[in-house]
Amino acid sequence: MTSDVPTPSNDMAAFRAVLASSRRIIAIAGAGLSAASGIPTFRGAGGMWRKYDALSLATPAAFRDSPSRVWQFYHYRRETALKAEPNAAHFALAEFTIPTIREQIAPGSTFTLITQNVDSLSPTALDAVLARTVATMSDDEKHATLIEMHGRIFDVACTEYGCKRRDDIRDSPLCPALAGTEELVAAGANEPDIPLDELPRCKACGALARPGVVWFGEIPHRVDEILTLVDQADLCLVVGTSSVVHPAARFAKQVKEHGGRVAVFNVDRTKRDTDADFLFLGPCETTLTKTLAATSDES
Repeated sequence: MTSDVPTPSNDMAAFRAVLASSRRIIAIAGAGLSAASGIPTFRGAGGMWRKYDALSLATPAAFRDSPSRVWQFYHYRRETALKAEPNAAHFALAEFTIPTIREQIAPGSTFTLITQNVDSLSPTALDAVLARTVATMSDDEKHATLIEMHGRIFDVACTEYGCKRRDDIRDSPLCPALAGTEELVAAGANEPDIPLDELPRCKACGALARPGVVWFGEIPHRVDEILTLVDQADLCLVVGTSSVVHPAARFAKQVKEHGGRVAVFNVDRTKRDTDADFLFLGPCETTLTKTLAATSDES
């Protein structure tokens, strides 16, 4: 029996025609965007964490139960992100945020990149593009084009309710007690149990600090703004995400439900492909770069 669900198109020329006629464009990015930069996907952040479900370490409850274990997990992720550089897909999206560049591809359009990634590679790419471009942008435009809905891995937040101190800290390691813990576990050694007073502390009040990312069960940053953008979008690019983490998992479907178009850029098929009008399989640093180029060889 054949399915009534239409197969998404991989016609690049047809998609670029849709892109050119779109006026309110958003992109929802996930871990696949950073794969070519050496950042493992969240569920594949394995290696030293083979014996744990990575998802179970990204919750307030996990931090209450074992701050030592959670901080070691995030130390591993911080160290990986510190060594990473943006790849071609990051730069393609960053360039698309520049009005004079985007005008050549999608005249009269607006664009916002909404990333679920916490590795800071998208803002790094955007800063580099802004530094080398002759385009002039107001401060509002620079901030409005990129939303890091799950925060940044380098943010360190105080756990004391009355303090609320948050700092961007890129020290390696973040504190002496975390140094080398990823190597110990990768070598098969038992997980160190680091005393609370040796874990990262708030610079303002001295209380225990936590990774300043959005954990499961917490509210994403700028969620009201994101939902408004989703409601207004006439084109949604889904980049490097399996669309299983809410609320982002529903964004493409919501765009589709109000008559917008959806284009998916992923290495593999996912169950959310049924929401797509276009599907481009392959590394997004290849497919996305070709798609968002001011000129494209569509042969």
